[in-house]
Amino acid sequence: MKTLFLTCLSFGLFVSSAALAADTAAEQSGGSTFDLEAMARDSALKNQDRSYWSFAHENDLFAGSGDKFYTSGSQVTYFDVDAKTPDVVRLVADQWLGFDVGETTLTSFTFGQKIFTPRNIRLSAEQVGDRPWAGWLYGTVGLANVYRNHVDQFGLTLGIVGPWSGAEHTQRFIHENISDSPEPMGWGNQLHTEPGLMVSWDRRWPVWHEVTWKGYGLQFEPSVSFSLGNVYTYAGSGMTVTFGPNKGVVQDTPPRLNPSLPGTGYFDVPDSGWNWYLFGGVNGRVVARNIFLDGNTFRDSYEVDKNILVGDANAGLAFTLGDTRIAYTLVYRSKEFKGQDGASVFGSVSLTQRF
Repeated sequence: MKTLFLTCLSFGLFVSSAALAADTAAEQSGGSTFDLEAMARDSALKNQDRSYWSFAHENDLFAGSGDKFYTSGSQVTYFDVDAKTPDVVRLVADQWLGFDVGETTLTSFTFGQKIFTPRNIRLSAEQVGDRPWAGWLYGTVGLANVYRNHVDQFGLTLGIVGPWSGAEHTQRFIHENISDSPEPMGWGNQLHTEPGLMVSWDRRWPVWHEVTWKGYGLQFEPSVSFSLGNVYTYAGSGMTVTFGPNKGVVQDTPPRLNPSLPGTGYFDVPDSGWNWYLFGGVNGRVVARNIFLDGNTFRDSYEVDKNILVGDANAGLAFTLGDTRIAYTLVYRSKEFKGQDGASVFGSVSLTQRF
């Protein structure tokens, strides 16, 4: 797995470096094979897409496995092209961290929750050698700039870890009323209450390279990402590939929960009004901080020895019909801590509706 991770990370960094060099060359020459700014403007005019709601839910049950490790996560995102960037986010992103916030910067608002449990949820005692019980409730203000060859995204996330996250109540409600699963018994051992603050940045090259063949197209998207905070601190790189009918549109991967490969609620609509596409990708991360494994920051709590190198591989299918997109993603995540009994496998379902 370490070899796979290093291969993914090295490949992603190599391709991302090549994409960055291509960006520079295109800017110096004044030309580009794909002008994302122009394509985004044309899409907005053609489809009159002003805003969208997007809901994403990740769960190990969607992959046929039971509650363990990363159990589930849900988030809802609202995006409006006319939304004003909050002043505090503008201050942090632009003046403090150098993210160029301007009149064309796009703003989104996300609210979500994640749940983590050890392998055996029937035990009330603390399970030494397995991951801590933990919950994470958060809100994120996201910013995006679309340039000729790439897209830059910035996120400011505030949230709460511990009992105030509501993770215990969410899991108990689902198990009692929806999934007919065993009662989770170990929430008395969860991480202590702690506020979370995180800033994140990623750069993606959505159409870095395209191959067309008999009416179908392959689009390659390298990316690099960084996160800094008491919840997650990591640096990563990866590659996403989409395949589908070549209808002259750019399809973005569906929204995913951090720290997965980045995606958005954006999708284009061909003249036929419907479309489908397959997508897959790999991502490698160097992890310096993961509160859900390292334990609380400011007080003693149960913790495990995390793996510094973590890799993801995913594959999925998306359908679009008019202003609606539904997608499913299967994710394989390498072992995140020492002694972990197997990798994490979970599925993600997302629904995006434009208005």
